[in-house]
Amino acid sequence: MIHDIFPKVFHNEYRSFEPDEESSIIIFGKDEMLVKQQEENIHFPRFRELSLPAGGLKYLFSIDMQKFFLLMPGDSALKSEDTDHREDFYPEGYLFIPVGRFRDCKPRYKSFAAITAFHVYRWYADNRFCGRCGKIMYSDDKERLLRCPECGNLIYPRISPAVIVGIVDKNRILLTRYAGREYRNYSLVAGFAEIGESLEQTVEREVMEEVGLKVKDIRYYKSQPWSFSGTLLSGFFADLDGNDIITLDEEELSEATWFDREEISVTDDGISLTREMIRAFKENSY
Repeated sequence: MIHDIFPKVFHNEYRSFEPDEESSIIIFGKDEMLVKQQEENIHFPRFRELSLPAGGLKYLFSIDMQKFFLLMPGDSALKSEDTDHREDFYPEGYLFIPVGRFRDCKPRYKSFAAITAFHVYRWYADNRFCGRCGKIMYSDDKERLLRCPECGNLIYPRISPAVIVGIVDKNRILLTRYAGREYRNYSLVAGFAEIGESLEQTVEREVMEEVGLKVKDIRYYKSQPWSFSGTLLSGFFADLDGNDIITLDEEELSEATWFDREEISVTDDGISLTREMIRAFKENSY
């Protein structure tokens, strides 16, 4: 999966580091990110390539010994959101590309770094002002949190729990397609946890809401951070309980179909928990 970057090691402990000349600088413009592409490989600008003050950069994380920093939302040093003139501010060979394309970029650890940085960037961008009193929020020096100097409100990064469910009926599994999304490959029933429910209750509710089925023997498989949506995904398999007649929620799904193991053509892309779970069912290895 996209977060499996072994033998490289991801260090997400917050530190109050300053960038050195070789630090990687992550720069977003709306839903785009500044990179240099060489075939499938991506490269982030280094601090030495940019005319940026260190004060406008926030330490994100490290992968092995490589440090990654974020140009903070609202910083005008690079005019990253000025789409008419921003080409004057970045080094030769670098372009802004849509964040969604980082799903398939290489090397894997840089794809993971890009989408994880996007998760943090959106949190900073969405919380520039206090939701309680409206004052400007400031970054804490000791933890990854935002602090309001006026009312003391503290905001930590938002991580939304969600489930993915492989609904199994003996030799069959239910595969679905989303409605109204660019992603058109087969997937599994999925959804966010609601207030006051366990993940197992989320499984039961989402299955009933999206395909009108009951499930039993809910068992945990594996989890995955999915930073495109700021989500921590928990994968479960569950057995069909009773009738197999599907009642489709057409606002969420365009299709839901039972497939025998031998009929499954979906392959594991090495990126998503969904595709790994489908492969695990096909190989009867879950």
